[in-house]
Amino acid sequence: MAIVYLSLGSNKGDRIGYVQQATSLIGGLDNVNIIRTSAFYESEPWGMSSDTWFVDAVVEIKTSLSPRELLEACQRIETQLGRERDDSKNGYLDRTIDIDILFYGKEIVNEPDLIIPHKYLHLRAFTLVPLLELIPDFEHPVLHKSIIDLHSDLENPEMVFLYGTRVEI
Repeated sequence: MAIVYLSLGSNKGDRIGYVQQATSLIGGLDNVNIIRTSAFYESEPWGMSSDTWFVDAVVEIKTSLSPRELLEACQRIETQLGRERDDSKNGYLDRTIDIDILFYGKEIVNEPDLIIPHKYLHLRAFTLVPLLELIPDFEHPVLHKSIIDLHSDLENPEMVFLYGTRVEI
């Protein structure tokens, strides 16, 4: 069983509700057990122009699903919750839910449609701040830096705390 960290984000509709629904659906998957979740945060859209900020959280799970099986299950949940994708590759769209695999244990996966650790997680406060709550000393298997150190490297580490367990940064 692998310990896996998933990033959940929503900036369309009932943002908190979609993150909660996605968490529930993830927990209902066969061969997946939720261990814990971070607090919910609000963050400015990253890599896209939108007037609506995201609600973000990280979920820690234990699973026997392979990285590929987990990706497919997460994409089914996104579709179930109304996620629309931009196939033109012109950038990101507002979304009801976005689920990314941040870490799959210490595994490194580099496939065209699946990169683990997530290729941008070290640049995004909305992934690093929730990870600080859960695994501050975890070492990124490619960059060989802890979550604390990666967060310290951010240009703009600020996020708005919404609710849950707050970690002091």
